Amino acid sequence: MSPEASSAPRSLAEALRARDDASLAALLRDRPDLVAPVPTDLTQLATRAGTRASVLRALEHLDRFALQTAQALAVAPDPATYDTLHGLLAGDDGDPAVTEALPATVAALRRQALIWGDDERLHLVRTARELLAPSPQHPSPTGLGPTVREATSGMSPGRVQQIVNTAGLPSTHDPVSAVAALTALFADRKRMDALLAGAPEAAREVLTRLMWGPPYGQVTADPAAHLRWLLDRGLLLPTAPGTVVLPREVALHLRGGRAHRVPEPVPPAVEPSVAHDPRTVDATAAGQAYTALATVEELLKHWDQGGPAVLRAGGLSVRDLKRTAVALDAPEPLAAFWIELAYAAGLLASDGAADERYAPTPAYDTWLERPVAERWGRLAAAWLAATRTAGLIGGRDIKDRALSALGPGLDRSAAPEVRHRVLTLLADLPAGVAPAPEAVLTRLTWERPLRTPQRDGTEDLRVRLARWTLSEAELLGVTGRGALSGHGRALLGTAPEPDGTPLSSAEQHTAIAVGLLAPLLPEPLDHVLLQADLTAVAPGPLLRPLAEMLGVLADVESKGGATVYRFTPASVRRALDAGQTAADLHAFLAQHSRTPVPQPLTYLIDDVARRHGHLRVGVASAYVRCDDDSVLNEIIADKRAAALRLRRLAPTVLAAPCDPATLLEGLRSLGYAPAAESAQGDVLITRADARRTPPRTAPEPVPEGPPAPDSVLLTAAVRAIRAGDLAATTPLKAPGPQPAGGELPRTSPADTLATLQAAVMTGEAVWIGYVNADGAASQRVVAPIRVEGGFVTAYDHTADEVRTYPLHRITGVAELAEE
Repeated sequence: MSPEASSAPRSLAEALRARDDASLAALLRDRPDLVAPVPTDLTQLATRAGTRASVLRALEHLDRFALQTAQALAVAPDPATYDTLHGLLAGDDGDPAVTEALPATVAALRRQALIWGDDERLHLVRTARELLAPSPQHPSPTGLGPTVREATSGMSPGRVQQIVNTAGLPSTHDPVSAVAALTALFADRKRMDALLAGAPEAAREVLTRLMWGPPYGQVTADPAAHLRWLLDRGLLLPTAPGTVVLPREVALHLRGGRAHRVPEPVPPAVEPSVAHDPRTVDATAAGQAYTALATVEELLKHWDQGGPAVLRAGGLSVRDLKRTAVALDAPEPLAAFWIELAYAAGLLASDGAADERYAPTPAYDTWLERPVAERWGRLAAAWLAATRTAGLIGGRDIKDRALSALGPGLDRSAAPEVRHRVLTLLADLPAGVAPAPEAVLTRLTWERPLRTPQRDGTEDLRVRLARWTLSEAELLGVTGRGALSGHGRALLGTAPEPDGTPLSSAEQHTAIAVGLLAPLLPEPLDHVLLQADLTAVAPGPLLRPLAEMLGVLADVESKGGATVYRFTPASVRRALDAGQTAADLHAFLAQHSRTPVPQPLTYLIDDVARRHGHLRVGVASAYVRCDDDSVLNEIIADKRAAALRLRRLAPTVLAAPCDPATLLEGLRSLGYAPAAESAQGDVLITRADARRTPPRTAPEPVPEGPPAPDSVLLTAAVRAIRAGDLAATTPLKAPGPQPAGGELPRTSPADTLATLQAAVMTGEAVWIGYVNADGAASQRVVAPIRVEGGFVTAYDHTADEVRTYPLHRITGVAELAEE
């Protein structure tokens, strides 16, 4: 055996042991599941890196070419040389792009501990080989079938010798050497060319059909002559009655050595589609951002006095979603997106009452008081980090249950990562440039290729998340006309910082984005235009106090560039119920109208105010009182009031068995304008923002796997793993007791004390066995500092700290061998 071969690692653990600390930290950073909890030594780290769950997670994070490289190693001999791997990916002719990209890809796979060994002995981790190697139950994306040795494993020795002889090879003494000779023939390009030169044309067509997979075909009990020619020479091998397979070596020869039909070493470029003026993009995005804020505000106002009921299983019913969509004048999927966005931002939640309903949270009132740009920043930051996915609403979960808005089952941990990646691809383009959506999807598919098809035949979840991201970013004003806006780049953290200092947190990114968006938003107006047809036109966004008051005094009739409000008796009565007087309303309109107040509107306010409060409703269960008994006589005589079951208590008082709210609505439906009063006789003022949930926090995003470790944790983890590995692998100095199978060292108390005292004087590290107060045994490498009073104080290399151990709990001590 050569010195090089003897020094090659024999296992993944040995390969990891040869790495430096920076390389181990890179492995733990790339695969954070390996560090929770911290492995005790490198052997445990290697074992954990080879488990099925960890390998699957690592494979799912590979790009297409890295995955193709792993798939090629899975069909190569184990171990394989770098040249063999290169031939499987680049083919006999050689692909310059593959040649250029392969070294970095192999280094990345080696860094992630998916392959180990040097370039002369590359090993794919056994679990990864089992997952990626072709089998009848799990075909490989390479389209390759089993090797000759695998396909002939159940074949009789006589039949194997017949195939060898027909292929023009001499007979051998045993089937193993016969299979080896046949394999060598199929791997020899020149001899295979000579063999196939004599094949019938129909036989070559069969090989061409099977060449790129699937490699399996069907034959009858009496195959045609051209199939018999292939079967006799082992170019097709039977796997089951009526089924044949193209051996892997034959397929590779026909393909020119390629394991894949189209290797993809270079990521597809996201080509520009349309270029716009960056100022136009920013202005468009700002306008959409303002519309998004108005829509969310309208949604929460619609649910201001208590929204829809919460379903027993959680979430919003289909009927309530439809009603909300009608109120927002939007399609149901779009209404579901706004609902989920408000929920993700912590502005909406369930109230937790007995008859649980959705309502705005107290944070909504605080949010309303913030500047417009800051309100957008909160929505955008919540959207970027949310794992709840509105696009799934209306679909079914894995148990075939309907997915409802605000309901369970909508969290997809990959959503934030996909949103960031999509926006990053847009940010890589010049300002104002929009790519074609399909180009973005193609790039994402290359970066995380779909390894298994969806059971329901739909697109991969990442592709759907990317499509939703592109549309949602446009709705939210992060993009404009398909291009990333300036404030969108800042939100992502790719915009230049104003003072040149790096941004380190999402809060800083949001603050910069808010600062860029604020100058682009329209200035709120302090006036409206009153018209003679009892309408008011707001030519733009209004100041908040004006908008709130006008929303109480009038009903919104239409929206758009200008909002049209209509004044009705019911809307005027609503303002009077809120505590306003007729004089207040006249003064408000005169102050905020750029046109004279129309006479019909003045008459409407005075007429409603004259009748407002003429009747009083209180608690009897409910009562009605009025100074004018003729009005009460009129109500008693009205047949439409029979359902209220009113009875006279006094000339000016009527009582009813229903609650005051029902009585109020009943009298208003008869054309009266009653006012509610308290038990003390005071008029009750009704405010629209009366219903709020208890304080609620925004839903926490569901992380995708364990969190990425920071540099402090990585440094500590590598140090602990090194120390544990030192304790587990350092040989003991001879002569002395040699513990077997991981047993603790055993020495007498006198020998233990003498060895520790000697180590204090020499400053050498020793190996001890220790049993703690709970009876748990462990091995430790320590450097004793002092021994006194029945205790030894030592620097523990395993724990990387100074500790004190009772001597009576030390089972034994052994000196370490000198390197």
